[in-house]
Amino acid sequence: MKVLLIQDVENLGMAGDVKHVADGFGRNYLIPKGFAVLATDGAQKQAGLHRRRAADRRQRLADEMAALAKAVSQTKLVFQSKAGEKGRLYGSVTTADISDRLTRAVGQEIDRRKIVLDGAIKQIGTHKAVLRLSADAVAEFDVVVESLEGETQVSPDEEKAVEDVEPVVEPAEAGE
Repeated sequence: MKVLLIQDVENLGMAGDVKHVADGFGRNYLIPKGFAVLATDGAQKQAGLHRRRAADRRQRLADEMAALAKAVSQTKLVFQSKAGEKGRLYGSVTTADISDRLTRAVGQEIDRRKIVLDGAIKQIGTHKAVLRLSADAVAEFDVVVESLEGETQVSPDEEKAVEDVEPVVEPAEAGE
């Protein structure tokens, strides 16, 4: 079956393309969902119109994603969490937590599946995160995890320095 795509269809083609597809795929999915129409002579004459509209739509979307990526890259998220003595969190900061906070910060819904971390955030400190909005729009931003107030934290470097120092034991004085 020959169909003219009205909208971009992932793994098939762009709007305005004429494609050969299986009869069932075209009849049961593409046409009822409004993604395509039968490729008649009249429909093929309108292919250029569909291509222009789709190109305009893609350009608008790319501009929006670039603006959102710029706003996100200028954002620094700060989380406060309970942590142990060595700076290890009780729990972790997840992509869902980051997505919620980022949505409030930029005022636009951010899907947690588009956030990429090097690993789970389970340590106090500054961590890098990447938001992949599209192939062209990628934003890198900082996620800072701080300890809740009142808890003392020792950095790994300070901990090592403390371990290297030998304890000083003073002899007890005879008069006491």
